[in-house]
This record gives sequence, C-alpha cells and structure tokens, in this order.
Amino acid sequence: MTCTVTWRGSMTAISSIAHTGESRATITLLRRELVVQPDGAVTDVPLVSGNSLRGRLRRIGEGLLRDALGYEGKLPLAAAHALRGGGALAKTAGEPLSGARLTHLRELIPQIGVFGCAAGGRIIDGCLQVGKLLPVVAETAHLLGKDPEGLGRVFDATQLETYRRADDSLRAGFAGMLGGEPAEESDRAAQLMQFRVETFPAGTVFDSWLRLERASPVEVGFFADVLAEFAQTGRLGGRLAAGHGLVRVDLKPDMDLAVAAGTWRKQLVGRRAEAMEALRGLT
Repeated sequence: MTCTVTWRGSMTAISSIAHTGESRATITLLRRELVVQPDGAVTDVPLVSGNSLRGRLRRIGEGLLRDALGYEGKLPLAAAHALRGGGALAKTAGEPLSGARLTHLRELIPQIGVFGCAAGGRIIDGCLQVGKLLPVVAETAHLLGKDPEGLGRVFDATQLETYRRADDSLRAGFAGMLGGEPAEESDRAAQLMQFRVETFPAGTVFDSWLRLERASPVEVGFFADVLAEFAQTGRLGGRLAAGHGLVRVDLKPDMDLAVAAGTWRKQLVGRRAEAMEALRGLT
C-alpha cells in the first residue's frame, strides 16, 4: 500500500545563507529567477534551488542508511557515488537494472526509493519532489497567498559579505614549516586576496514544500527520519564551514506518520545481508 505525503511550511535563516549563482569578478551573487508580478512586470528574485535542498537531504539519508547497515568501507565506488551524490549514468558489464531486480532494489533500500540515483546502467527515479525556497518578500507574496503589506522588498533582501584571504607567511609559526629561505616580500603581496559573497541575511523566511509521491510505508518512515535529522542539524546552501546556512525548519506533513515510524530500520536489520548484496550490485 502506498500513499502521497506533502510537507508544507517555512524555513528561517539563523545565520546568513550563501547559494552560488552568477559570479562577477571577485563577487559571487545568489541564484536568481524571474518572477512575473501581478501588474505584468518581471522582477529578478534571489532564491535557494530545490536541488540544493535535495542534495542536503540526500546526504543526511545516506548517513542514516550507513549507520543502519554498517557498510563503512565495504561498498564499491559506484554504489557509494549512487547513494551519496546520485551517481552517474555509465555503461555496465551486465544487464541494466530492470523489472523485478529494480523493483526489489527500490523496495529494499529506502535511500534509493526516495531519492533515486543513476546506477546499474540506468536512471532510477525516486518518489521525492522538492520545492524551491522562495524568500517571503513583497514580490513573491502573490505566489504564496500572502498580503504584501508590511513585507520587505526584494532589493533589500540580500547583503554582501566581504572576506580576505590572509597571508600565512606573515604569521607566527609559518617560518618553522619551511626547509628553505623565507618567501620574498613580492611573493607575499601576490598571495593577498579579497572577495565578496552575496547572502540572505539571518532572519530571512523562506516558503517551501516537499512531497513523497506514492511512497511505501518504509519510504515514508525513512524520509520522516531524514527530515527530523535535517531539523536538528539545519544546514542549507554553501560555505557551511564558514558559519553560513543555519536554518530553523517548520515543515508539517498533511497526514499522521506514526504508522510508518521505525519501519525502515526494522526491515534493514532483518535483511542486512540481502541489502548489502543489492548495494554491491550497483555497478
């Protein structure tokens, strides 16, 4: 028995969010898309792509699957790529996955059933659909069913953050690493660099949605755990190591998911050998 579940709601930036779009010299701008306004005018609106969110959720899902199956260091490269990053379409030595083999793989490995991948000589569809993250501003209010009165304008919704690459050769302790002569002053000057990144400031609210289309109870339970982990870790966009991308997640499902809780872990624990054999076949 399958069902369709939709999560709707918002995400709020706790720290500024970077998301690479166009680059101009040393300035990296946010991704932008055209939005038609109620009066027919067209406005560029910065947003976070659904692909960015999907990639973050996929990596969380792979971590949960790895913990459940304990396959650390035991998978072929193609399988690791398929689970972690979606894989790549390539020729296979054997018959491409199809029919009963493909159905069995999707039912057994919820990571693949939810996110899909490219493996086994074919593209495997997942049941997850991911919405883009639209900032809640006056220019998107008509799309989100909100009153634009009191909302900020899109031109005030971003900021530029400036960074500098420090010249470590001027810092204490650097010389102790060298076996030869210290760098010349001219060489040091060439190492200095300043760049700027356009970001959504902390406090920005985004509207988004997620949907599992005709998912099994195992897939629903697995993805519910992925979302719960995402809500705890809450990272989105780029430059995460520099403190960007913290978000508070408020996405609610349109049905009670208690019936699916824990189903995927019980299945994998009981069929671990079978699951590992299926994963090793992703070549």
